[in-house]
Formats: sequence, structure tokens, C-alpha cells
Amino acid sequence: MPYMEQDKNLTAEIQQEETLEGAIPPVTFDEFTPPSYEEWKQEVVTALKGGSFEKSMFTKTYEGITLNPIYRLEDQERITHNKTYPGMESNLRGANAGGYIHKVWTIAQECDGKTPAEANEMVKYELLKGTTAASVVLDTATRKGYDPDKAEVKDVADIGVSLATVADVEKLLDGVDLEKFEIDIYAGASNIALLAAVITVCEKKGLALEKLHGAITVDPIGELALDGELVRPLDEYYDEMAHSIAWAEKNAPQLKTVVVNTDVYHNGGANDIQEVAYAMNEAVTYMRAMERRGIDVNTFCRHLRFHFSIGANFFMEIAKLRSIKMMWSQLVRDCGGDEEAQKIDLYVSTSTFCQTKYDPYVNLLRAASQSFSAVVGGMNGMFVKPFDYCIRPGDEFSRRIARNIQIMEQHEFNFIQPIDPAGGSWYLEPLTQEFTDKSWALLQQLENNNGIVSAIKDGTVQKDVAAILADRFKKLATRQDRAVGNNMYPNMTEEPLDVPAVDFSKLYNDRVAELKAQKESRDENAVVDALQVITEKDFSELGSLFTAIRQALLVGATFGEITQALNNNATGESCEPIQAHRWTEQYEELRHRTETYKAETGDNVKIFLANMGPIPQHKARADFVTSFMQVGAFDVALNNGFPTVDEAVAAAVESGADIAIVCSTDDTYPELAPAVTRGIKAQKPQMKVFLAGAPSPELKELCDAAGMDDYISVRSNCYETLLRIQQEKGMMK
Repeated sequence: MPYMEQDKNLTAEIQQEETLEGAIPPVTFDEFTPPSYEEWKQEVVTALKGGSFEKSMFTKTYEGITLNPIYRLEDQERITHNKTYPGMESNLRGANAGGYIHKVWTIAQECDGKTPAEANEMVKYELLKGTTAASVVLDTATRKGYDPDKAEVKDVADIGVSLATVADVEKLLDGVDLEKFEIDIYAGASNIALLAAVITVCEKKGLALEKLHGAITVDPIGELALDGELVRPLDEYYDEMAHSIAWAEKNAPQLKTVVVNTDVYHNGGANDIQEVAYAMNEAVTYMRAMERRGIDVNTFCRHLRFHFSIGANFFMEIAKLRSIKMMWSQLVRDCGGDEEAQKIDLYVSTSTFCQTKYDPYVNLLRAASQSFSAVVGGMNGMFVKPFDYCIRPGDEFSRRIARNIQIMEQHEFNFIQPIDPAGGSWYLEPLTQEFTDKSWALLQQLENNNGIVSAIKDGTVQKDVAAILADRFKKLATRQDRAVGNNMYPNMTEEPLDVPAVDFSKLYNDRVAELKAQKESRDENAVVDALQVITEKDFSELGSLFTAIRQALLVGATFGEITQALNNNATGESCEPIQAHRWTEQYEELRHRTETYKAETGDNVKIFLANMGPIPQHKARADFVTSFMQVGAFDVALNNGFPTVDEAVAAAVESGADIAIVCSTDDTYPELAPAVTRGIKAQKPQMKVFLAGAPSPELKELCDAAGMDDYISVRSNCYETLLRIQQEKGMMK
């Protein structure tokens, strides 16, 4: 039967069924009356049973933003940015109308191999398996401008690859298709020697420089904040920055040479408002410095990249990325930049600050959540850190999982399809607006006080970041914030990850020997002459410094020698460095102290639960204090409860525990808690007795009189309590 005839018959059958059964009526919600906000609020107040609506339902964030319990259409009435479209006006909704469909984000998984050959193999493997940028981490010595033979042993090949010559860069990039894949290397405060070396290798390989894309970047202000010192004045780094931009604009226009990297603030504990305001002011500082050196706004923006870490507050991070795009667009527009210059190049990574050493596989979940925030917020490239990033160099398994998170987001979850999925959200649009308003306010405050460099030098930034860090530590200590596997829900059967031993002395000696061999084949007089040009010549023509440095590299000069020639006994900059932290480091140190003490002595803090009555009577509080004490890796003796005070006292004394914790209900405590305390103290005065729960004033008076030592409740400072117990046990050295 022809298809047309089949369609007619099928249509007739459907119509006949509808006639016989009647058409399905449309679904409506007319029977429900839409509640008003006040009606909803009243229902919540009733459900709270006397609890404060304001305290229970509103959440204040570290950014000083108070999150509402519910968001409504009315919350968007004063907002205008959400009425734009992707690729239009403020760029809030993305610089490209097609979003990731237009250009999918770059998977920039970093490679931290320690020698040029090892890093090369790692880069090629990552690119083969789905990474789309040749992203390389330099060691501390290279980032600071020291050759291996002039650096401290601890800085050579410590966190990344050691590079010193063009030959090293050639090994690093051997077999890497830089026409197909981006290059991504952060060089520290100075990048001109590395940039010249990469260009030399690319030309030797026959690569058209106009096809070279990615980033070989510097961030001298960020380095000042991170290390607390620069060997040259910032103005000299700005001079070098201008030369690199001018050369790249003419020869490699797709290459970024400057980055504003907020990791130093993020890892110091800063909130998102601080990160954004500091980044924007830093970028404007660079922009002004370049304008004074003849680099216009549009040219500068073509060679600028931003990098932000993505933290744990899922919706706040989305709002942050959307706000960044809008703020940068307005700043560039106000500075005279064109529409193309207003499109930010925004790269991100998942947070090191939020990673934990204990229960590290939870870091996989953190990375998934953070990367999802980044995708929804909109960015150009991302590095998902392996779950063991804060513990050891990633192995093949951890790197694969991290890489595949992004690949799955692109290809399995189809996150490239929605364009600005947050657009129009009753929650995210007001949050983005408030975030932007507060970021502008802090940015203006910085501007009115001579800018980010002045604020770093006088310690204002350090003090403000430290204040947020202290608040984070306090909320973690009191368990207002929860870190799974650390201050809550510890895994007492956990086996630490193996950390492979690295022979850093051998790495250092091998690198020094390799460099010595490379130097033996060069013309020393030619090297001296080339370095003298760098030291003495007045490079007034933009880009000429790059040419001179490239000539020095071609005759065999090393990166360290070029850096020394650039420094030329200059007087540098200094400030108090912003120390890197992780939010759970205090708890990790506490637990590690217990484990070390136990391994050395065979002893531990022993906790006995004086559970009173049947299981339903004591279980809730017994479970609570068990988890509380296991956070410190203390040994907790469990039981099913005691019917009498005498039996509980006898068992507690016999246990040999350091601490007994009475667990029962508020109704039974007045009768049981003082009696148990007196019984234990009478037979074993040195044993501490705690009560599980926050006592009423009357109960506390009774317990104190009986000799009760402490009270453990949800309002307790968990960290300080456990630290005090360790001190009393003699664990502190």
C-alpha cells in the first residue's frame, strides 16, 4: 500500500477513536489559587514551630550577599541586562550568539612533567585522549627566571617542567601540532625569553606564526602578590609586556601574552567579589600602562586572557562568570575599546582551595559541580584539576578522570547545546545584578585608593583576604560549613593515597649536567655580546627587545642569563605575600597529628560513650558525638546502652578511656547526667566527662556541680575542642 494511503488510513483511525472516546480535555490548574508571598511565608513560619523566619530562611554568603529563601518574577523588575540576547550589548549572556555551538570551550588539562622529554610525552598523550590545548606547567625556578644551576634544589622540577634553553623547548614541543592545538603556558612575571624560544622552535618546524594560537602569558602584579617580591620595578615589566604585545600583534596575532590570574587571591581565601574587583583593577592597570607605551586598548585586549578559579558555591560561581563578562565589556567600552575588544577571553580551573587530602575521591564530586558551574556561567577554556591534585602529581587514572569530566560534559551531557541556560532565571539574574553592584563598589574603592598595586604594597589586600579566610576557618571549625570526610562524616577506614617518591636531587643534577653540556657547544663571546646588547641598548622601538632576546637565544644564551641581563642590578618591588591555603588544612593537620601519634606510640585518645537507656533514647546523640570525635581520628567505643547509672559508670571506668560522653535525652538528663558524672569522678577523677547536647542553665548548674568537664553540641567549636583534647593527651610537640 502506498505511504500516502497508509497515512490517510491512520489519520482516519485516530479521528474515529477520538470520536468514540471523546477528545482529551486540556489540563489546567484553575482549581489551584496561586498563593501570595505572604501566604507562603506564613506557612513556613508555622512549619518552623517558633523558629525565626529571618534567621532560618535567609543565607548570608562570604560575599556579603544575603540569599533569599525564594525568588519571584518581581525580583527582576529593576534589572535590564536580562533583556539582552547572547552575543549582544553587555556580553553577559556570552560574547558569541551561538554560545558553545559557535565555538566549544577549550579543554586545557595541565601537564606537569618534570623534564622536557617527560612533559612532551604527557602533552602528546593528553592531546591524543581529548585535551585540546598543549597546557604546560613550569617549575618554580623557570617561572622565577633562574637556570637550574643557579636555582635552589627545591625549586627545580618541583611542580612542573624545567626549561632553560631553546633546545629544551624544542624537546618539549616535539611532535606537538601547534597549528591544530592551542599552546598554554604561564611564565610568571616575565615571558619574553620563553616566548622567543617558542617562536624560534615554531619557525624551525615550519609553522606559520599567524596560525599559532593560545597563550604564553605573564602576570607581574599577580607574581608580586604571590611571592612578595619582584627583582625589577613593575614599570620595567610593563616595558617588556609592551614589547611582547607589539611583536605578537604583528607576527602572531592570535597569541595571548598577558593574563590576569586570580588564583593568588582565591587560594588565599578571598571571596568572589574580591577576586573579580582585584582582577578588573589589575587589568585596567595593565591597560593604562600599555597605553602609555603606545599599545592601544583594542590591541591590548586582543592579547589579554583572564583566569579564575571556580569555588564551591554553585550558583554564586555562575553569577560570578556572568558578571565578569558584563563588567569587562563595560570597562573596555568606557576606555574606548571596540565591540571585539569587549569580548573577554575567560579561562577557569576548578578550585585547589576547596580540595581535601582526606576522603580525596569526594574531590571528584567537587570538580564535577564546579565545572558544571563554569559551563553554565560561560567561559572559553577550563582545567579540571585531578582529584589528587593537592596530594601528589596526578597519575594516569586521576588525569584521565579529570579530562573525561569535560569530555563527557561536551559530548555525553551535550552541555554545548544550551546557549546561556541561566538567562532569565528568577534566582540567577538578581544574584548576578547584586554581585555586579558589589564588585563595582569594591573596584571603585580600589580606584579611589590608588589601585591594586598600592593596595597590595600597603597590605590592604592581604588584610582583607585574610579576614575572609579567618571567617571561612571559623565556620568550618563550628561546622556551619561542612567538608565531607573532614569536619563531617569522616571515613575511619580510609587508606591514604600512595605518594610516589621523587628523587629531586637526581633531577637537579641531571638538569645541571644537561645545561652544562649545552653550554659547551656555544660561542661564549657571541653570548656575551648578545647579552650586552640586552643590558645596554635603549629599546625605544616596540618589539625590538623581542628581536634582541631572540638573537641571544639563537647563539645559545639561556633563559636565566637573559633574565639576569634584563634585571641588570635593578631595584625591585616587595610586599607581604598572600599565602596559599586550603579550607580544610587545619582539620587535616589535626587528624594527621593523631595518626602520627598513634603510629609512634600505639596509643590514641579513647572515647567511651556512656549511652543511657535503650537505643532510641541515646542513638541520635551517640551518633552525633561519634562523628564529632572521629573527625580527630579518635577511638570511640560503641555500645547499645546501659539500663542503670552504676552499670554505665562501671563500664566507663573499666574501659580505660580518656573521656566518657553521656548520651541520652533532655528529659532524662537531670536524673542521669549528674549521677554518671559523680560516679566516674569518684572512681577515676582524671577521666574527663562530657555531655552530648547543649544543656539548659538549670541542667548545666547541676552537671557543673557534679564535675562535668564539657558539653558537645551543634554549637560547639569542633576544631578547638579536638585540638584541646590533643593537647591534654600530649600529642602536641
